[in-house]
Amino acid sequence: MHKNLFVFDIETTPDLKAAANLLGAKEDLIALRQALVDYHLEVTGGKNSFFRQPFHRVVTISFLEAEIGWDGNQEFYHLRKIRSGGTLASDEKEIVKGFFHYLSDIYPRLVSFNGRAFDLPVLKYRAMLHGIQARWLYQSGDKWNNYRSKYSLDWHCDLIDAFSDFGSSARIKMKEICAMLNFPGKLETEGSMVEVMYNEGKLQEIRDYCELDVINTYLLYIRHAYHIAKVSKESYNKMIDDLISFLQNEKKQHFTIFLNEWHKIGIQYL
Repeated sequence: MHKNLFVFDIETTPDLKAAANLLGAKEDLIALRQALVDYHLEVTGGKNSFFRQPFHRVVTISFLEAEIGWDGNQEFYHLRKIRSGGTLASDEKEIVKGFFHYLSDIYPRLVSFNGRAFDLPVLKYRAMLHGIQARWLYQSGDKWNNYRSKYSLDWHCDLIDAFSDFGSSARIKMKEICAMLNFPGKLETEGSMVEVMYNEGKLQEIRDYCELDVINTYLLYIRHAYHIAKVSKESYNKMIDDLISFLQNEKKQHFTIFLNEWHKIGIQYL
C-alpha cells in the first residue's frame, strides 16, 4: 500500500546532440533543429513535428508530495512539499538521478498528466543515457498491479487515461478540463515556450511554470478521487484549504499569482 502521493511534471528542450548523431552535423544549430523537425514530419507522414521521446533533454522536474492517510475505507492527502528537483546549477544527470533515487526510497503512487506517454518515457531514456538504474520502477508490485501496467491507476494515475477511459473518449488538454472545473490552468506560459525561455536563461521561470502545472495536476487528481469516491466531500474540501494555506505560507511569487487567479475565477468547494 502506497504511503505517499507523488505528482510530477517535466519540462524539456530538444536534444540536438542526439539529432546530430541521427541526422549528421549541420552548418548551425538552427539548421539542425529544422532537420529534426523535418525528420519527424517525414516519419509521421506530415502529421506531427513533435519530437519523439529520445530527442528531449530534461531541464526541470517539478513535483508535489503528499502523505496518503485513511478515513475508514476512503483516503485523504496531507500536502508536504511542492518544489523542483535539484538547483538552478544542477545538470540533467543530477536532476534525473535525484528523481529515480528519491522514488526508490518512498515507492509512491505516481500522478501525472500525460506522464505515461511522455514524461516517464523521457525520464527512462535519459536515465539510460546517464547510466542510472531504476529497479523500483520495473520490479515492484505483481503481474497486474505495478508501475508499468497501464490500468494500475493506484500505482501510476495518468489523468489523461483516467479521464478518457484509456482512450475511449478524447484525450483532453489540461487547460480544457481546468477551464471547466474553475481551476487556474495554464497562466502566461505554455510548454511550447520553454525552449525559447531556456535559451534566454530563464530557468527559474521554467521551474516556476512547471510547479504550477503540478498544482493543477493535483487539483485535477483530488477532484477525480472525489468523483470515484476514493475521498469524501469533507476530505476534498479540507485538501483545498490545505493547498491554499500551503501556497500562502510559502510566500513565493508564482504561488501568489496562482492564488490570485484562482480567487478571481472563484475558489469553489463541494
